[in-house]
Amino acid sequence: MEQKLLSAILDVAVSFARAGAEISRIEESITRMCLAYNVKRAEVYATTSHILVCVEDNDGETKMLQRRVFGISFNIEKLHRLNDLVRYISANAPSILEIKEKLAEIKGTKNTSVYTLPLFFAIIAVSFAFFFGCRNGNEAITAFVTGIVIGVLDIFAAKSNINKILARFICSFVAAFVVKFFIYINFIQNPDFVIIGNIMSLIPGIGITNALRDLLSGDTITGILRTIEALLLTVSIALGFALPSLILGGGI
Repeated sequence: MEQKLLSAILDVAVSFARAGAEISRIEESITRMCLAYNVKRAEVYATTSHILVCVEDNDGETKMLQRRVFGISFNIEKLHRLNDLVRYISANAPSILEIKEKLAEIKGTKNTSVYTLPLFFAIIAVSFAFFFGCRNGNEAITAFVTGIVIGVLDIFAAKSNINKILARFICSFVAAFVVKFFIYINFIQNPDFVIIGNIMSLIPGIGITNALRDLLSGDTITGILRTIEALLLTVSIALGFALPSLILGGGI
């Protein structure tokens, strides 16, 4: 197997990992793609931040390549399309150029509109606020506005490649100040449901689910890493909402 071909396969695997695929699927996909090119053996080791591949061809020649994985997010649409690409490569063993073209096409897929994402954050915040007991129009408006602010900050954090933990802290910190402002102008008196509604859009539910999935599937190291990341994200959210109260006083 050519080094360039192995590199192209790893490009697909890295995109797979960045879209939020589970580690077992990444390792299986790399193995299947390599075997499609008639290699004798393919050994793969992957975590949430690193992928290592070693292949041995029929002549006994061994090649090894590794990649770091940065900026993991969860994109179901890209996962679906990348999974189709893996199946196509495994079945047809296309050329390097064709792999790169199909991968570039998938990478070029537009994400959610910058106007849509803040709206989703706001709708989620209002929905959970009502679910947990909000029965006041002013509180619903506050939850909606705070959700918009969090959504905008989340977009800027993603574009700036800020550390995920720091990004969640900033979103929570600013959101708490927004709620404080509405309390200050006497627009609302009880911020509890507003805060709960917005916390629900920030907590790493998918991260916790993926951590349990990896642990149950036997990927212990990856499961532990995902669990630690989810716990750190949760702590950063809690600190972000708590600090404004410590700085300005009063409850939130």
